[in-house]
Amino acid sequence: MLSTTTSLDASQLLAFRSARAWTIFLVTIVLSIVIDLATKYWAFDSIAGFPVRVEREAVIAVTPRLGQLIPSHTPRTILPSLLDFTLVLNPGAVFGIGAGKRWFFVTFTGIAVVVGMLAFAHWTRARDWTMHVAIGLILGGGLGNLYDRLTYACVRDFIHPLPGVEWPFGISTPWSGREMWPYVSNVADALLLIGVGLIVWRSFTLSPGANAATTTIK
Repeated sequence: MLSTTTSLDASQLLAFRSARAWTIFLVTIVLSIVIDLATKYWAFDSIAGFPVRVEREAVIAVTPRLGQLIPSHTPRTILPSLLDFTLVLNPGAVFGIGAGKRWFFVTFTGIAVVVGMLAFAHWTRARDWTMHVAIGLILGGGLGNLYDRLTYACVRDFIHPLPGVEWPFGISTPWSGREMWPYVSNVADALLLIGVGLIVWRSFTLSPGANAATTTIK
C-alpha cells in the first residue's frame, strides 16, 4: 500500500528549538564583538606609535570634524598597495555614510538586532549552521559598532584596503574620486559584509525542497 506521511526530523526543526543552533549563534555573536573591540583597542593603542584616547565629550564637540582629534601619524603598511592600518574616527556608518546621524544608527542597529534574532529563531532550521553563523556575524558586527557609538559617539576605524591605488586611465567616480578605495573601516564592518555574503551564497545554494515535508512509501 502506498501512503504519504509528513515527518519532522532534526533538520526541519526551527532553530529556536535547538540548543546547538543557539550555541553556534550566540558564540558567533560574542566572538565577533570581542574580536572587533579587541582589534580597535589594539589599533588605537599602537598604530600611531603611542596610545590615542578617544573622549566622548570631545567627539560630540567637534563632530563632524573628527580628523582633528587624531594626531598626525604615519599609516602602518601591512601589504604595500593592498592594506594599510591608519586611525580614523567615523561619525557615520560603513564607508562614512550618514555622518552625524548617530542616534539614527543606534536606533537602526537596535531594530536590526531584534529582526536578526527573529530571523534566526523562526526563519532558519536547526541544522542551517551557515545561516546561524551569518546572522551572528551581522549582529556581532552591528553590536561592536553600536558599542562605539554609545561609548565614544563615533566609530573607531583603522583598516584601509588599496591605499593610494587610483582608477586606471584617469577614471574618477562620484563616490571615490580618483582613488579606488578611500574608505577606512574596521573588523565589525568586515564581519557585516561576510555575513551578508554568506546569506547571499546560502540563498543560491539552498535546495528548493530542503524544507519540504518528507514522503515515505509503505
